[in-house]
Amino acid sequence: MIPTRWVVLAAGTLAQAAYSAIWFGVAVMAPSLRDEFHLSLGQTGVIISASLAGSVVSLIPWGLATDRIGERWVLLAGVGGCGLALLGASRAGTFHALLLLLMLAGFSGASVQSASGRAVMAWFPGSQRGLALGIRQTAIPISGFAASLALPPIVQHGGIGWGFATMGTACVVAALLGALVLRDIPLPDGGDATDVAPLRDRRLWRISIGSALVLAPQMCVVGFTVLLLHDHRGLSPGHAAAVLAVVQLLGIAARITAGRWSDLAGSRLRPLRLIALAVVVFVCISAALLSSPLIVFIPALVIAGVLSMSWNGLSFAAAVEVAGHRRSGAAIGLQQSLLNGSGAIYPGLFGVLVGATSWWCGFVACAGLTLAGWRVLLALPE
Repeated sequence: MIPTRWVVLAAGTLAQAAYSAIWFGVAVMAPSLRDEFHLSLGQTGVIISASLAGSVVSLIPWGLATDRIGERWVLLAGVGGCGLALLGASRAGTFHALLLLLMLAGFSGASVQSASGRAVMAWFPGSQRGLALGIRQTAIPISGFAASLALPPIVQHGGIGWGFATMGTACVVAALLGALVLRDIPLPDGGDATDVAPLRDRRLWRISIGSALVLAPQMCVVGFTVLLLHDHRGLSPGHAAAVLAVVQLLGIAARITAGRWSDLAGSRLRPLRLIALAVVVFVCISAALLSSPLIVFIPALVIAGVLSMSWNGLSFAAAVEVAGHRRSGAAIGLQQSLLNGSGAIYPGLFGVLVGATSWWCGFVACAGLTLAGWRVLLALPE
């Protein structure tokens, strides 16, 4: 019989993947959405970021609700509501209606961050939490890979309505499965790590701010990989997308590996800081090789992308362990608010910077932000 903690982890990962697929799914359907609703490039960007924008204002309230009433009901209400909003989006007839429903989906589905994250952290001992959170965080690249493969043929045969309905159905199913599987358990050994309220804990703020800075290459270097390779280096969209798919697949393995490394090292912050420095190095190398032969440039770009995707579980675990189990929902809400907020802003700023200057300047700016994040994290004790 499979131990309960692994069943909880599987349910949490599925729920996270169903929610994370919204951002990737809208990005994949962007050309069809632009044609269907006659959108400008700016409106298309707004639609892509709508779910993230909606989540920013709800993450902390969902975290507080998770601490108060438990993971099961928060996940059922939030992810289930997200699914219903996406089913509504499948029937949206105007840009503004679609925008509102996608923001509502992000607002509601953001509950999965605190609900599933808190459950996984509670069920796994400290010696396995890094691995468990690494596996849970693979939901994001898995959802990106799945959306890239599944949605184009669905949209081609049934239109964008079927695309949104598919994502909505996945969220409803994930919410129901999560409600069946998740169970509250007593506090793990050692109780809470602190009596300081998470929103007043300077260590948690430092972890969150540092992580938000380190996030820049993940959102920009990885997020613009296809556009960079197509526009700047002349690859076909298919070949450029294949490079991004490789980054996503290797990113899955990297998140698991980083989590297990932190378990063996007995520290989340030490591996996180080392990965941040490695990201700085390889983003700078990629910047220097922007005009080099593709056989040289693409491996450097892939390594930079994989490293920039590998650390999320470490930051997540560090934040929760600082806050303690009783207040872990609020801690996750705070951290993810800063990450989602910066994640919604970075791509637009990166695009403006690259358009006004060059890809080299954009890469160097991302490296600079990551270096600043490393410096913020460096001040934290082990």
